[in-house]
Amino acid sequence: MNETVDDTSKEKPDLFKNAYEQLFTWCLEHDFAGHDPFDALNSRVFQATPLARSRNARLVWTQILKRSPSDLRVVSRVPAERNAKGIALFALAQIANYRRLKTSEAASQARGILAELLAMRLKGYSGAAWGYNFDWQSRNFFAPRGTPTIVPTAFAARALVEAAQAFEDEEYLTIAHSVCDFIINDLHRTEETETEVCFNYSPESDTAIYNASLLAAEVLASVSGITGERELCSAAERAARYVINHQREDGSWSYGTAQGQAWVDNFHTAFVLFSLNRIINDCDLGTDFRQALERGYQYWRAHFFLADGWPKYYHDNPYPADAHAGASAIVTFLELRALDMSAPGLADDVASWTIRNLRDERGFFYYQRRRFYTVRKPYMRWSQAWMLYALARLLEERAR
Repeated sequence: MNETVDDTSKEKPDLFKNAYEQLFTWCLEHDFAGHDPFDALNSRVFQATPLARSRNARLVWTQILKRSPSDLRVVSRVPAERNAKGIALFALAQIANYRRLKTSEAASQARGILAELLAMRLKGYSGAAWGYNFDWQSRNFFAPRGTPTIVPTAFAARALVEAAQAFEDEEYLTIAHSVCDFIINDLHRTEETETEVCFNYSPESDTAIYNASLLAAEVLASVSGITGERELCSAAERAARYVINHQREDGSWSYGTAQGQAWVDNFHTAFVLFSLNRIINDCDLGTDFRQALERGYQYWRAHFFLADGWPKYYHDNPYPADAHAGASAIVTFLELRALDMSAPGLADDVASWTIRNLRDERGFFYYQRRRFYTVRKPYMRWSQAWMLYALARLLEERAR
């Protein structure tokens, strides 16, 4: 990526601030509810057919609705809903906004969204957990609506930990700590030894995904970083060890361990780097972990970005250009600023490109620009929540 100061650098503060404010207003007007790339199985039309019981049909139907340049969700009767991970990302955005502004209004906005997040907790498990608001058919397993999964759960925990620190509120920490109980007691594990462990997606799944396991470990490490419970860090270290032991020679990680999960993409790599960095810092892990982080970062930076800030989707293909990839890159560059002094500038470049190329004049962000067409659908969790989080972090960084 280009590390020189460009001629538009003086325009960037207003560009970022305006984009953040317009996006927040748009999301607020929609009550933080919307559609999702993976909510196709909520279609009342599809559910009324025998195809709803077919794994292959569920996969195909999800891909058709996700990739179509036309919005098929209205005619197929997919309701617009709130998504737990999306609400967690909105909470993280408002917590960052509060840290920057320190106003009662900002505090009220953050606490209000946190209250919505807490109301979405699932019951019947050892600790607090969250799931998606749709049936989800992946390549490897099927998760019915409301199944607790580590991804929304970990992002909810990240928001609660940051809220506990920002507001010095013990209640948020108590709930985040209960997420550790869910991870330790309920979450399925594979590859468990004295030195390694891989946390799986859910209590019902044995799918081993590197970024998902590290998200679980990040929760354990971040809570331990406040409470000082070494047993939580011990489990987080074992999960981190599993991931760095599966790092490829070039510094990359595949998505997962199963057949058909060998691809390498931008945002899942960013998730690995973000979580690994927090685990290393909160648990004070050694040189081998830091070296793995740096190798992964150098690979990610070298292979996933074009000179103008375009966040490539795959290491070998820039398409589709995706707001989710851009947002997660912004957040990760800022998270790793201690590793690379130029990282905040690179975050600026990605943000500028994403705003100029994937943003609608009404303030929301498109899903993807594909090679021959653009999917302009404003997915709430995938694009809007991630971009609000990224822009809030960018503004916070600039205010330091």
